[in-house]
Amino acid sequence: MKKKVSLLLVLAMVMMTVLAGCGGGGAKDKPLVVGYSNFSSKFSPFFAETSYDQDVATMTSVNLLNTDRQGAIVEKGKTGETRPYNETDYTYYGPADMTITTNKDGTVDYDFDLRDDMTFSDGEKLTADDVIFSMYVLSDPTYDGSSTFFAVPIKGMDKYRSGMTPMMDLLLEAGKDNTDFSKWDKETQEKFWAEIDPAGIKFAESIVGYCIANGYNEQGDSVAKCAANWGYELKEDATAEDFYKEMLKAYKGDVKALSDTEAAEDSLFSLMDSYSEWSKGVETGKSADKIEGIQKTGDYSVRVTLDEVDASAVYNLAVAITPMHYYGDPEKYDYENNKFGFDKGDLSTVRAKTTEPMGAGPYKFQKFENGVVSFEANDSFYLGAPKTKNIQFLESQDQDKLNGIITGTIDVADPSYSKDTVKAIKKANGNDDVNGDVITTDASDFLGYGYLGMSANCVKVGDDGSSEQSKDLRKAFATIFSLYRDVTVDSYYGEAATVINYPISNTSWAAPQKTDSDYAIAFSKDVDGKDIYKSDMSDEDKEKAALKAALGFFEAAGYTVSDGKLTAAPEGAKMEYEVWIPADGSGDHPSFMMLNLASDALKKIGMKLVVKDLANSADLWTGLDAETVPMWCAAWGATPDPDMYQVYYSGVKSKKEPGGSNYMYDIKDAELDKLIMDARSNMDQSYRKAVYKSCLDIIVDWAVEVPVYQRQNAMLFSTERVNIDTVTPDITPYWTWLAEIQKIELN
Repeated sequence: MKKKVSLLLVLAMVMMTVLAGCGGGGAKDKPLVVGYSNFSSKFSPFFAETSYDQDVATMTSVNLLNTDRQGAIVEKGKTGETRPYNETDYTYYGPADMTITTNKDGTVDYDFDLRDDMTFSDGEKLTADDVIFSMYVLSDPTYDGSSTFFAVPIKGMDKYRSGMTPMMDLLLEAGKDNTDFSKWDKETQEKFWAEIDPAGIKFAESIVGYCIANGYNEQGDSVAKCAANWGYELKEDATAEDFYKEMLKAYKGDVKALSDTEAAEDSLFSLMDSYSEWSKGVETGKSADKIEGIQKTGDYSVRVTLDEVDASAVYNLAVAITPMHYYGDPEKYDYENNKFGFDKGDLSTVRAKTTEPMGAGPYKFQKFENGVVSFEANDSFYLGAPKTKNIQFLESQDQDKLNGIITGTIDVADPSYSKDTVKAIKKANGNDDVNGDVITTDASDFLGYGYLGMSANCVKVGDDGSSEQSKDLRKAFATIFSLYRDVTVDSYYGEAATVINYPISNTSWAAPQKTDSDYAIAFSKDVDGKDIYKSDMSDEDKEKAALKAALGFFEAAGYTVSDGKLTAAPEGAKMEYEVWIPADGSGDHPSFMMLNLASDALKKIGMKLVVKDLANSADLWTGLDAETVPMWCAAWGATPDPDMYQVYYSGVKSKKEPGGSNYMYDIKDAELDKLIMDARSNMDQSYRKAVYKSCLDIIVDWAVEVPVYQRQNAMLFSTERVNIDTVTPDITPYWTWLAEIQKIELN
């Protein structure tokens, strides 16, 4: 449950993509009702954190660039681009055309040419000034939303962001007992610390609310019960204040570390009464008054210049275009004099509109009350007035979404797509199919995948986790784990998931396909490179073959083998290993069966595998942080661009900082590093795909990651109330059902 950035590749994603639609007419007053998990009211395109809040922002806004169904950027949005998907040609449109130019000095220009006929939902024209305003908000030294636009190597970005720090950061660093009042007075300091504890209590309450809203606890559960799910033991009559104090104690009074690690949705500081004041910037040195690489080249054109080639940068450049006159102050915009719609270091006008979004999207936000977000059609939407006049996003518990469609209270929903859900859909349709007269199902692969990880630092021979012997040791385990993936995934997910063979989500354009000539089943060859299995083998024969292959790897790793069993381990290796799995202490996890079957099989050849079922998932993250977990099961999130730097880059020779999550695997591979950087610095997708295939082969050879499953998400539509022919076809994680929301009609 607990959010852990190091386990997710979380980057800003371009999710709102649209096709040209027919204009005007046919709009209905009857609302389309969509079942959603609980909202946090952060509906701003700048500060939305959950996907649910982001969808609210998406309804009301447009991005500078859109993606197609495979997550590739649409470069000719104004004129449209036709691309094939699933044997069908689709044409994609967007607010702008983009041209990329690599200059002789190594810099890269991104030129954006906007449509000149777009307006925001209040009728104001959308121009280059709005794009520049939006980019400067995301670049501000005090910006603390989820976008990483400021991390793109834009020329002059670092100079602009330097020399200014949020007041809050300075006050936290100085501490309660600070006596240097050169940048603030004593009264300000006392006011800040006086607001911390009340905010901390609200912070604890937000965690309790999150647990209940997301089904981890039941409505009415005590603070203690919710805290237990968050990894804290409290007395049964504990209050939110007790919960906060216990967390504060665990972090030895470090409020920032507490907020960064424990936040469910809201940071502790965002709950302070004077947050807008504390988030303002304080000058601490010199800085540039503009970003050299962001240039207005015309009333409807903008150029962004990067210092270097960065293939993944384009996704961060696809910013939401927000109305400067609404989120900022037109009186403070003067491009020629380096004024960009707000005072640098003060985003208070932007933050003030967080709960009430406005933009040029297909719908206008009306209100959020009693668990319902209400929208009204934006008849000036540049791709045509929406067919359905009113839409409502209705807060719903996951278990109520499917039933809501069946009973008629909900028209569209995305319940957890499990084996039980599939059975219930088929039963409702009465035809043993997920598509019928009651429910129409559109399933697509989830943006991520499940895996089993192994630490090269903990599972090795001798002192070198990169040695061939260490790799053979991990391959021995991987061979056995892989054997049981099919039966495990089918048992847990049924048709709602498939087994994968490479450590990458099937949603990625870089994912190897079964039709590729060099596609291989993960860990299906023995130590001599020969196939372990034959097509006519029974399950029993496959297990025998896998165990034989595993013994071969163990022996190559230096283990002593006698009469088909391991009798002694080489130096640095063991006869017993643990594998951690956050299965609630009850075995509730997609990979749990795989581990138990592997444990039973390994026992037959003398290796003990202890399955550690964690009742508190937070223990896994703590153990991984401490680098004491030898093997574990988890899932990665994915992004439109398959950049592997975050997870696999080691910097072993370059001395460049390793990726933020590589510490878990402890890969140290100079060739892999080189390939990752080569792919990053090339714009040719075909070239990058070939390079990433080489990267995947190296990762598999290290045997630090066993790919397990690619699960699906599903959007359910009421066949009775929604005109299914008007729903966008071929939904993917990059082309969601919202992509052509303006075309959807009710029956």
